[in-house]
Amino acid sequence: MDYKQYITVVQDWPKEGVQFKDITTLMDNGPAYKAAVDEIVQYSKKMKADLVVGPEARGFIVGCPVSYALEIGFAPVRKEGKLPREVVKVDYGLEYGKDVLTIHRDAIKPGQRVLITDDLLATGGTIEATIKLVEELGGIVVGCAFLIELTYLNGRDKLNGYDVLTLMQY
Repeated sequence: MDYKQYITVVQDWPKEGVQFKDITTLMDNGPAYKAAVDEIVQYSKKMKADLVVGPEARGFIVGCPVSYALEIGFAPVRKEGKLPREVVKVDYGLEYGKDVLTIHRDAIKPGQRVLITDDLLATGGTIEATIKLVEELGGIVVGCAFLIELTYLNGRDKLNGYDVLTLMQY
């Protein structure tokens, strides 16, 4: 399926010069959204994932329906202060500073095969930080799945050694 026909490109948002890729118009179309999720489900089966992990918030949009379809768990990765129990955390770089991602300390069992999902692979910083959290807890990252990849930002370079699936590339 040509998923790009369901993506709305918004010029100059959130700032001038950015061409924002809006996935809500893909999500608005039930058959297209289902097809995209189903493709990631098939990838997850091939990778033999035991658990899906996704960073907030759009990683939930992709990961939750995948984990539901596979009848496996989903573990959220959240910004600092958003998870109520003991967490592990990692600092990661942003364009203008740093941020912190966290995951519950008991979210992943050692040796669990983990699929990481998100809507967009851009610079790769968020997924690189998510991988660090998964591996710190003893999880094995078997793949990373995205709806969209912005190839001109070279985010895939930070994911060397990991299997990556993207449904669309810009």
